[in-house]
Amino acid sequence: MEESLRRLDDILGSLRVGILAIDADARVELENPEASRILGQSAVSALGRPLRDVLGEKHPATRLLETALRDRRTVSEHGCLVPDRLGGRPLVVDLAASPLGSGGELSGAVLSLGDRTIGLELEDLIGQRARAELFAQLAAGIAHELRNPLSGIRGAAELLLAKLGDAALLRYPELIRAESDRMRRLLDDLAELTRGGDLRPRRANLHRVIDDLVELHGRAESWTGIKISREYDPSIPEFEFDPDRTTQVLLNLVRNAAQAMNGKGTLTLRTRIESAYHLERVGPERARLVRIDVEDTGPGIPDEDLPLLFTPFFTRRSGGTGLGLAIAQHWTVKQGGRIVVTSRVGMGTRMRVELPLRRPA
Repeated sequence: MEESLRRLDDILGSLRVGILAIDADARVELENPEASRILGQSAVSALGRPLRDVLGEKHPATRLLETALRDRRTVSEHGCLVPDRLGGRPLVVDLAASPLGSGGELSGAVLSLGDRTIGLELEDLIGQRARAELFAQLAAGIAHELRNPLSGIRGAAELLLAKLGDAALLRYPELIRAESDRMRRLLDDLAELTRGGDLRPRRANLHRVIDDLVELHGRAESWTGIKISREYDPSIPEFEFDPDRTTQVLLNLVRNAAQAMNGKGTLTLRTRIESAYHLERVGPERARLVRIDVEDTGPGIPDEDLPLLFTPFFTRRSGGTGLGLAIAQHWTVKQGGRIVVTSRVGMGTRMRVELPLRRPA
């Protein structure tokens, strides 16, 4: 009997599916290590306690187990957002609960928890990289085709300005020159999407990079009504990244946030080490992420616009090129990271930059 119990314990411990069982009084009876990891708790502290005391009344696992117990039927939900007890982002979990018992007598219920977070994050990361490569190829072709004729147009405008004597007519070549300059700036932005292999990673202090950015750009007249809050994680060490490209990434995100707030509101720059979950399982150092949040109190972004944010030329304001966020994503992906956006209309937007925490060899 003891050997059978030990064997069962070994099996439950090796499963990559979480198992949580409760008795007929909804007290936690069994919890394997994977369930403890997903739920962010210790099995020892949970055993024997009421499920609601352990997870809370509104937790999806509580809701499904109580439904299975009450209705005596199997219930399931796919893609549930399970809160992270450590304060990180929620996990995406498939849940299924079934009643336990025999001969019509109910003895409890069991819940299986399948974590899909890693798979979904890998799909998202692969998609970001594929889009970045496609956009780079597109941008290279457009920039090459437009630069030469644009130079000719601007040269003709300069010639007209020199030859025309009628002041009333001067505004037309001036307009041509101004629009040519705007197009050249657009081409410069496009060029950012075509450059590859010119990252210069080095050991640097991320917080110093952010401080320098705020000092250089936070004093602009358009920022006078914006309160800047910096919340730094002091445990973040110096690590290897490209400080110049990261400055460009953050500057584009910060400018986007300032424009969204129309020069009035609170901009929060927050850092932390994200170690509760990761995309790579290579080693303890490479698997950790440094997270940089750029959070504004602007009007928020409608759900239908969120999938389009990093698409080149997509812009929600007049006068923009629609390339700032695409460039930010390009240089983040180049460094092995990604950008995640969360937003609620009327509540503001958070752009989360994730970079791998790489220590110098």
